[in-house]
Amino acid sequence: MRYRQLGDSGLHVSEICLGTWTTFGGSLDEDGALALVDTAFELGIDFFDTANVYGGGRSEEVLGRALAGRPRDSFVVATKVYGEMPNGDRGLSREQVLKQIDGSLDRLQLDFVDLYQCHSYDDDVPVEETLGALTEVVEAGKARYIGVSNWSGEQIRHAVELAHERGFAKIVSSQPEYSLLYREPEGDMIPASRENGVSQIVYSPLAQGVLTGKYRPGEPVAGDTRAASHRDGSIWAYMEDDALERVQRLRPIADRLGLTMAQLALAWVLREPNVASAIVGASRPEQLRDNADASGVDLDDETRRAIDAAM
Repeated sequence: MRYRQLGDSGLHVSEICLGTWTTFGGSLDEDGALALVDTAFELGIDFFDTANVYGGGRSEEVLGRALAGRPRDSFVVATKVYGEMPNGDRGLSREQVLKQIDGSLDRLQLDFVDLYQCHSYDDDVPVEETLGALTEVVEAGKARYIGVSNWSGEQIRHAVELAHERGFAKIVSSQPEYSLLYREPEGDMIPASRENGVSQIVYSPLAQGVLTGKYRPGEPVAGDTRAASHRDGSIWAYMEDDALERVQRLRPIADRLGLTMAQLALAWVLREPNVASAIVGASRPEQLRDNADASGVDLDDETRRAIDAAM
């Protein structure tokens, strides 16, 4: 497992991050979640991503129990604030930021998180109020660093400028969707981040499983797949035959390199120096093992050109 510096922070994180979105406290029972965390440590994965809103807080609770008793300097935990909680709390006001960090720490059984992220941009709250509250969280020792998710390049630039001008804590990470089937961050977000010491922690690098190649154009969806269980979910944005045909054109490239389709897709996002880590979800240890083997895979120029041509 390779590790990368997260922005201009003092954190170094594994290139593969274990995400907990729909699994911990959701589709996985607790024993399954504990097995995944054990496997992560075995593989050298030290980075875990969650959010207060995942499972209404259950994801943080399960992750906290899975990490309990391990040396605190052996793992990096990132969580988020913004989404609506079961009691109706939501947003990035000072009140909510200060309230939600305490709730997250309680559920995670931690004194601090390594990275506290805004889960989205809050148009209803001045960004100065949010950054001020996040600065209070850092100064109180409840988070080491702050980051954002689903913010635009311009919003990131503005937040960094305010940090310089007003003495707020500075953003060190951005968490966007990014994959071979979704390259929008290359337009402005990655350049803005690169200019300002901000790294990407990308989610959905496998386009919710589509880039594993298990869905084929013109064929029915198997009943035990994510697409079958999320008929109205965002995965269907990638289930058109045109996209599935492009994915299948990657298969000979992966075969030539001795990689699985998932490994090729993960190695591709990690080819970008501004990407510090790729978040993967898994329901079984063998899936996590397969994904972890993408760390350290270097794609040469010829392979990158072949991938671009296929897509």
